[in-house]
Amino acid sequence: MKAVSSELYRDAMSSFASAVHVVTTKGIAGLRGTTVSACCSLSDSPPTLLICLMKQHASNRFFIDNGHFCINTLSAKDQFLADIFSGRYNVSQEERFSMARWRDMKTGSPVLENALAAFDCRLVCWSDDVTHYILHGQVIDISRSEAENALIYLNRGYHSLKK
Repeated sequence: MKAVSSELYRDAMSSFASAVHVVTTKGIAGLRGTTVSACCSLSDSPPTLLICLMKQHASNRFFIDNGHFCINTLSAKDQFLADIFSGRYNVSQEERFSMARWRDMKTGSPVLENALAAFDCRLVCWSDDVTHYILHGQVIDISRSEAENALIYLNRGYHSLKK
C-alpha cells in the first residue's frame, strides 16, 4: 500500500498537541540547542526518553557525538526561546544561549534554569532514519521549576496550558 502524502500527514499532525522543548548538548563536538516537539517517554525502568532530530541540520550530529543531551521543557513565558532555538531567526548558537540563564547538571549539557522540567540524559542508543536521527537517552538527573503554564504546540501555533 502507498503511504499518504506528506502534506496530508503534516495537516493531520497539526492536530497533535505536544509540549515544546529545547534540547541542548555541549561537549567535544560543540555546543548545540534546538527546539523539538518530537519527544516522548520510553520507559520508567530505567527512565528513558526518545527524541527525534532532523538530519538536514548537520550540527544535530553534535547530540550523538557528545553522547549526552538535556531536554528542557518550556513554560509559556519562554515562547521566545522556542522561536530562537527553532532557527526562525538568523542567530548563532552562542547568541541563542545568551538569551536565557543556563547551568550544567551531571552531563554538562546546558540546563535552562526556569524550565518546567529538565531531563539530563546519557545517550544509550540511536538510529538513523530517512530524515531524522532517533536518540534514546537514559535520564541521569532531573530539575523542575514552579512555573505555572506549559508551552504547547497545536494547529501550527503556540498555546499556554495551565497546571
